[in-house]
Amino acid sequence: MATPSGPDNPAVVIVGAGPVGLTLANILGLQGVPTLIVEERDTLIDYPRGVGLDDESLRTFQSIGLVDAVLPHTVPNQILRFFDSNRRLLVEMAPPDARFGWPKRNGFVQPLVDAELFAGLSRFAHVEVRWGTRMTAATETADGVRLELTGGDGTTSEVQTRYVVGCDGGRSATRHLMGVSFEGTTSPTRWVVIDLANDPLGHPNSEVGADPERPYASISIAHGIRRFEFMIHDDESDELASDPAFVSKLLASFVPHPDRVDIIRHRVYTHHSRIAGAFRKGRLLLAGDAAHLMPVWQGQGYNSGIRDAANLGWKLAAVVNGHAGDALLDSYDVERRKHARAMIDLSTMVGRVISPTNRRVAGLRDKVIRAASVVPTLKRYVLEMRFKPMPRYDQGAVVHASTPPPPGSSAGTLFIQPRVDTRTESNVLLDDVIGTGFAVLCWNNDPRRLLGDATLERWKALGTKFIAARPSTQLHWRPAGETAEDPDVIVVGDRTGALKSFFDGHTDSVLFLRPDRCIAAACVAQRAAELSDQLFAVLRIAPSTAVEGGENHGATGTVLHVAQPAAESSGTVG
Repeated sequence: MATPSGPDNPAVVIVGAGPVGLTLANILGLQGVPTLIVEERDTLIDYPRGVGLDDESLRTFQSIGLVDAVLPHTVPNQILRFFDSNRRLLVEMAPPDARFGWPKRNGFVQPLVDAELFAGLSRFAHVEVRWGTRMTAATETADGVRLELTGGDGTTSEVQTRYVVGCDGGRSATRHLMGVSFEGTTSPTRWVVIDLANDPLGHPNSEVGADPERPYASISIAHGIRRFEFMIHDDESDELASDPAFVSKLLASFVPHPDRVDIIRHRVYTHHSRIAGAFRKGRLLLAGDAAHLMPVWQGQGYNSGIRDAANLGWKLAAVVNGHAGDALLDSYDVERRKHARAMIDLSTMVGRVISPTNRRVAGLRDKVIRAASVVPTLKRYVLEMRFKPMPRYDQGAVVHASTPPPPGSSAGTLFIQPRVDTRTESNVLLDDVIGTGFAVLCWNNDPRRLLGDATLERWKALGTKFIAARPSTQLHWRPAGETAEDPDVIVVGDRTGALKSFFDGHTDSVLFLRPDRCIAAACVAQRAAELSDQLFAVLRIAPSTAVEGGENHGATGTVLHVAQPAAESSGTVG
């Protein structure tokens, strides 16, 4: 497999060329950050692992310019049905909305998507992937980290870098070198996963069987691949679970001719519910499975890792490029830990609901679920996946009017992504208009008039986009006497009405958006300049000499220093 040519002196070293490491490398590559990925394997993993992509992950792939390459490997709007022991429907998940621009549930073929993420790195001469290479030692120095790398032939080399991000899985060598705990549990229950080519069922959706005899899952993936998963009982050995005759017996209840299936692979595994004691220690950080592991039942292990990359990527780039102080990276743990913990707990809980093998317990569960499904609000709650925890940052790189945040405030949440019109384009996704940096978005107002020229220039120095969102009826209207476009303000027409609906439901009308599309701060129009000053104060944005980690490197530019957030206890779910 071809390897992109890369930097001699990487600013960031990523350990692990899985989806999280590759996504992070694409984010850094787009920001001009010299990046090296070291991967112990000789090539990408070529078999399915994760099988579900959510809307947030697709939005991240959109932000790195690769979503069009990824989409052919997905099954959009995948329905998930839960059945009882008699194959009667218990509950269905088919979320209808796409508030972040993409369907909420998508089947996908991970190795093909990973290959597209890897191919995206070929755009950057400053990004390199070094295969067959392990990180065997890491020593922090005054201005970075000195790494010892060991190749497959046993030869060693040293690399000096500023930051190391461990995206190297549940057995993370980076986490071990950091001396960080991995708190949580491993379920004693084993499962066998069987991936089949030439899908013997062929229908597009997926099901989970809450059958006390043997709980199972049947999942449709793209390109004619289907995954089956079956619980292994205590009296069944791993060797038995790997026997072709046993596998054929498991499939016999679902597949007409289980002896004629094309098995890609099958293996036995257990579920883990674990989270690292810290996502950052000095110049070493963790992301993806290295930071947290969760059961498969909500399909959020892969997606949680992509959220890590989206949250961390822009912050690392800001620090390395001299726009931010090192303390900005502390907000990564503060922001991601709470949500990762919530996803672990949800996935663990769903597994406990699915897995009872006691028929009396399973029967009681079925009655409770059916009773709940009769209530329309509860049925919609499940159908639309409203139970899925959404990121909301009470601390970190955000500003709130009060603590705790006031009701109705949108600050600290992920902003929607509807389709909009501009004065030159029609029916485009909002993020494609905003770009990949900061943005100030105003409803039915001119951001220049609200902020003032001086404040607008301070934001502009960070590469910020300024968006004036209006009803579509006003898209081409101009005030009397205004004959030329403001080159710094993009006028957006609310094509679908989704923007107005958002602002109808919130008290805010001016939003300060981060590169990961989280709302950093929000207010009514008259407070825009005032809130901007507060945001500058909290983030310490001011024209100054570029400083990284408190050291003057002599470059002139805008400096973003983020105040140290209050400590958050490990493993706490809020």
